[in-house]
Amino acid sequence: METNRIRRRTMLRTTGALAAATAVAGCGSLTGTGASSDPSGGKKSLVVRNSGGSYHKALAKAIYEPFTKETGITISTVNYDSAQLIAQVKQGRPQFDLIDNSMLVFPKMVRADTLQPLDYDRLPNAKGAGIAEHLLTEHAVGKNVWASLMAYRTDSLQRRPKGWADFWNTESFSGPRALQGLDADIPELEFALLADGVALDDLYPIDVDRAFASLSRLRGQIKKLWNTGALPAVLLGRKEVVMSSLWTGRADDLIRTGQPIAYEWNGARRHTNGWAIPKGTDKTDAAHRLIDFSLRPDVQAAFARIYPNGPVVPAAVKGLPDDVRAGLPTSPERLKTGFDLDVEWWDKNQDSVAKRWQEWARD
Repeated sequence: METNRIRRRTMLRTTGALAAATAVAGCGSLTGTGASSDPSGGKKSLVVRNSGGSYHKALAKAIYEPFTKETGITISTVNYDSAQLIAQVKQGRPQFDLIDNSMLVFPKMVRADTLQPLDYDRLPNAKGAGIAEHLLTEHAVGKNVWASLMAYRTDSLQRRPKGWADFWNTESFSGPRALQGLDADIPELEFALLADGVALDDLYPIDVDRAFASLSRLRGQIKKLWNTGALPAVLLGRKEVVMSSLWTGRADDLIRTGQPIAYEWNGARRHTNGWAIPKGTDKTDAAHRLIDFSLRPDVQAAFARIYPNGPVVPAAVKGLPDDVRAGLPTSPERLKTGFDLDVEWWDKNQDSVAKRWQEWARD
């Protein structure tokens, strides 16, 4: 689902006017002013779609600026949702050259015939790097991983919850809860199944009826279905809830200031952002160069040091200090206790699940 609609950051959204993109809609210029200003016809610049906010700032520091310094190719950014991206490509006037978005978005764009196949011969850093096979697709490659997991107040519970079964156990772990709402991201059906005894390896295909039955058992204890990435930490910080699902790193600031809040990684759902190149751009070579640069282990590690997303390249994780690795969903320890969102299943079922979720949430 759309990163600019659902993800972890504060961001601006464009209105869809094609001309606005050259003014660097949504995110603003980072290291250049866009392709149209380049005297060589724009060959030394790229316009990248990302979702803005602190994610955008971390990308600028760890990836865009070092890439520009090394190659001379300047980067400017825009923020469009997939409908706008598809419309621009269909009209033959894409105002972007490279897309950074959820891997869940790209199958829809492939069906719309708006993405170029990637040329992995131009991505040597992807070859033999240990990137998971499901992140090496024909039209997109994974770049960084975040997770949905549990956070809880240590001063409100008699003992530490060890997974989603404890989250659902309202007798031993009493107090109000919060779960993610549809306006934030795809529903957390997998957590409901884990709470009901389904093993990590058996989550997909999701038994939707069983998941909603499990959710209904907890409904009376759910104080809030949160709709923004910042809200779970606010609810925990104010002691309005004792436990909540939330996105990677969202309670870090509270923990650093001494708030009695902790994470539980058992059963965390991993999501991946990836790169894709739209049809219609004349900067395919530069786009491949930026993708390949971002997959270098040192660049992957640099991004993980300043933003709580896990590298897709295992070698990048190995070089990170223990305190950084502890907060990353792709560290060896976290990989053992979590699972990867099944993009294929959700791509086929997210619309029907969303409809059912809306009906369930109204009850």
